Amino acid sequence: MTLSPLTAITPIDGRYYNTTKDLSNFFSEFALIKYRVLVEVEYFIALTESGIPQLSHFDGSLNDKLRAIYLNFSLEDAQWIKDTEKVTNHDVKAVEYFLKHEFEKLGLTDSLEFIHFGLTSQDINNTAIPRSWKDALAEVYQPAIKELLEELKKLSAEWENIPMLARTHGQPASPTRLGKEIKVFIERIEKQLNLLNQIPFSAKFGGATGNFNAHHVAYPENDWVAFGNKFVNEVLGLDRSQTTTQIEHYDNFAASCDGLKRINNIIIDLCRDVWTYISMDYFKQKITAGQIGSSAMPHKVNPIDFENAEGNLGLANAVYEHLAAKLPVSRLQRDLTDSTVLRNIGVPFSYTLIAIKSTLRGLRKLILNEAAFNNDLENNWAVVAEAIQTILRREGYPKPYEALKDLTRTNAHVTRETIAAFVDQLNVTEEVKEEIKAISPSNYTGVKL
Repeated sequence: MTLSPLTAITPIDGRYYNTTKDLSNFFSEFALIKYRVLVEVEYFIALTESGIPQLSHFDGSLNDKLRAIYLNFSLEDAQWIKDTEKVTNHDVKAVEYFLKHEFEKLGLTDSLEFIHFGLTSQDINNTAIPRSWKDALAEVYQPAIKELLEELKKLSAEWENIPMLARTHGQPASPTRLGKEIKVFIERIEKQLNLLNQIPFSAKFGGATGNFNAHHVAYPENDWVAFGNKFVNEVLGLDRSQTTTQIEHYDNFAASCDGLKRINNIIIDLCRDVWTYISMDYFKQKITAGQIGSSAMPHKVNPIDFENAEGNLGLANAVYEHLAAKLPVSRLQRDLTDSTVLRNIGVPFSYTLIAIKSTLRGLRKLILNEAAFNNDLENNWAVVAEAIQTILRREGYPKPYEALKDLTRTNAHVTRETIAAFVDQLNVTEEVKEEIKAISPSNYTGVKL
């Protein structure tokens, strides 16, 4: 079968291809190869500026042509590398051979052996992958989560003054405002996003076992640690880990996965709450002409966007959890288990993106059913008991909590009239009675936050 959205094994490249296709620029095999080429080219340029005598004739005039190798990297170039890999049985070595081939075209035959000079493949992988991760977060994830936050802020402002019966333990509780409840998720996401943005994009760069052995033996007078720090931190825009084995520790990468997972958990919480509000008839959903809500029940419009988001966020978190638990663990100076796992970092990223887009779609379909909010409040006058007993506490009234408990538990249904009758028999001033009678479920919503 020819690979297409219909024949793809995973829905990432199949059903959801239009949503996830931009991630190919960061997490596909093509992207990984391109990022490796980027690191190798920038490393060679950095070597020409390091004072190595054999490269002293480079004056920077060829840098644009060298960078064009990765800037104009094509599918044909990637295929050349994949075909070479069939012979070398080593993916990074195939990249090295590709670059030697490209350098020969530029007449740089005397400098070929300074491509991948003194490096091991993990110096390339452990810089290429965090760079692609950093770029994907900046160019895809951050705009997507920002769009979600902006939609939530818009809805929070629009619903700022909508009183709503709160439910703690599933039971009617002190009223709140719908806009404030949306603001809860905004604050949670923003705080976790701030933590996520503080995590460095760590990279390993130091030769076969992290000590610059080959570099030092060839040019012992050079400060290779300073060179590595400048190259990784300033040229690649990453954060070089100082003391490593053959591979990066992955501790900060694990932290990034955990940060994304926490944000996903918040979105799951949001989706479940909105789903529940829809089931309570607090929201209707916009109907698109021609679309079917249920194959059997014509009246239904299912909250499928929130269900889709919840399912995909669960898949994303399962993989994030494995990445965070597995990657920081490696036998001795290195085993190969990280390599195959790292090829899947685009999977949770994709499921996360699918879920964010689905959540946005669902939020934009919501139609406020204000009557349902008002009816729920009017049918639950018992929730003002807290307000009444608090005012009575203020006035020094004896055992106000117990009095209100008796009222609310002995009456099958507490109403405005029930409350008024209770207040009339209280031994308090008329001013206090009027103050209490002015309280209703719709206005007992606390301060605006």
